[in-house]
This record gives sequence, structure tokens and C-alpha cells, in this order.
Amino acid sequence: MHKLYVLFLSLFPSLFLVTAAAPAHAADNGSWSVYPAASQIAARPYFYLSADPGQSIDDKVVVTNKTGRPLTFRLYAADAYNTARDGGFAVRTVAEKQRGVGVWAKPAKSRVTVPAHGKVTVPFTLSVPEGAEPGDHPGALVALDERIDKGDGAVALGVQRAVAARIYLRVGGPTVPAIAVEDVRVSHHQPLVPGLGDSGATISYTLRNTGNVTLNPKVELRATGLFGRTLLARELATIPGELLPGQRVRLSEPWQGSPQLDWGDVKLTASAKDTRESASASFFALPWLVAVALGAGGAVGTVLFVRARRARTPVV
Repeated sequence: MHKLYVLFLSLFPSLFLVTAAAPAHAADNGSWSVYPAASQIAARPYFYLSADPGQSIDDKVVVTNKTGRPLTFRLYAADAYNTARDGGFAVRTVAEKQRGVGVWAKPAKSRVTVPAHGKVTVPFTLSVPEGAEPGDHPGALVALDERIDKGDGAVALGVQRAVAARIYLRVGGPTVPAIAVEDVRVSHHQPLVPGLGDSGATISYTLRNTGNVTLNPKVELRATGLFGRTLLARELATIPGELLPGQRVRLSEPWQGSPQLDWGDVKLTASAKDTRESASASFFALPWLVAVALGAGGAVGTVLFVRARRARTPVV
């Protein structure tokens, strides 16, 4: 029977492991790690680089093999982005189109074999082109194991793994921090009978970095009811730790115990260094039974009104 193979690319750019073979904060998946070569001062958790348009930078990346057999990797540079699901830091695959660091950084070797329990240091050059936009250009250097681990059974799932060392590149020029909150929506989850059961709501919104620098955002939520009563006020925790330039993330926040009958507004305020923006949406909370009763009452009233008008209309 033929097997169906599904390919997964697993990236571990933010998994930290402290070992004697690698500096603290090296990107690691348990079998191999990737990290910047130590500077003259100390080990570096990531590549923090700065350059002007037209300038080139030379640096080195270290790939460490923690297994008992040699491993061969495809070594390539990639652009970084925020995942749509939770805004996590992720990098493009080798098959995807690269536009920034993924094009500008070139390792001296595209493939490297690391001996068992050994490490290999690979030089690379990052060349910023003339006309490059100023600001932050995040990316990574990726060590990809191109082998596909094949599972058993009629349907086999193949897993291809990679580890990436982050690159935080800032290109010289004006920096513009800017954040936006967009498309705020409130959806209610009401019990059928008022007072019998818990009510709740989900507040969804889009957080977007409209500037050219990486932001560490905070988001404050405030909900008010009739006559300006404060129903909810808190700082949200489930937001990206880093919002990369040009990236947008769709997020949601649960609101347990939201009012079953009220009319008001929800306001979200996003802030980061030197930028602050707000957006809001109105809501009308109405229990299902009350809504059905009002709808039925309206329908009956309409029928009676039509009948009364017909009764008063003279027949010609």
C-alpha cells in the first residue's frame, strides 16, 4: 500500500537551552543548536546588527551537533514575520520568497556537515543594498535538516526540522514607531433565559505595526455601559512580545461575566515607545429569550396594525 507523506517544517527560533557547548539563549531543538559566534566581550543571544544602505557586515554563526552521529544541514538566511495565530516570531521557509535579510545575508557555505558532538563555525556576509528602507529588518540564519523522518502505517507523516538564530538588523535612517488597532468586534454568548446561566463575550481586534521599527506593545481594554458605567478595565496579557514592522496579528480576548442586558462601548488602546492609538466598537447585549419575545411582540403588533388599517379602508 502506498504511503502518503506530509512535510512539516519545525522552527525553534525562541527555544532556550543552557549547555556547556552553547551560550545561553542559543536556539536549540535538543539535537542541534544555532547561535552567533561569541564576540570579544561575551556571548550573544542573537545577532544585533546595524548598517547603512550600501554597507556590508561580516559575522559568524555556530552550528552545534548534540547527537552521536554526523549531521548535514542546509544553511540559509530568511526573513522573519509574526504568526497569524498568536503573533509569535517565525521565519520563512527555504522555498518561500525572501525580500530583506533572507536576500542580503549570504553564508560562506550553503551546506555544512557537523561531526558528532562537534560544532562548525560558518562566516557570513550581510550586504545592505543601496536604497534599503531605514528601520528594522528582522530575520534569521537557519540550519535545516533536509531529511524527512518517515512514520509507519498507511498514512505516514514526514517531519523536517530546522533551528534558526535570530537576526535583528537596523538600517540607518529615520525611525518611525507607529501602531494601529483595527476592526474591533464584540460577539456575545448569552444564556437562553436571563439570569439562568453564565454570560460571556469575545472581543476581537487586529493589532498592526504601521511603522518601521519593532514594537513591544501593550494593550489596555476598557468597556463602558449605559451612562458611562465602567464594566471592565484591564491590561491584556495575550499579545505578541514583539510586533515586527509591517506585520498585523488578529487577536481575541474573552470577557467572562459580560452584561446580559446593556448597551455600551468597548475601547482598546495600544501603546509602545513613542506611539499610542485607540479604536472602539459599540455593543448591545440582549438575552435570547428577551430578543425572541420582543421579535414576536413586534410581529404581532405589525399584523394587528395592518388588519386595523384594512378594516378602516373603505371598499370602492
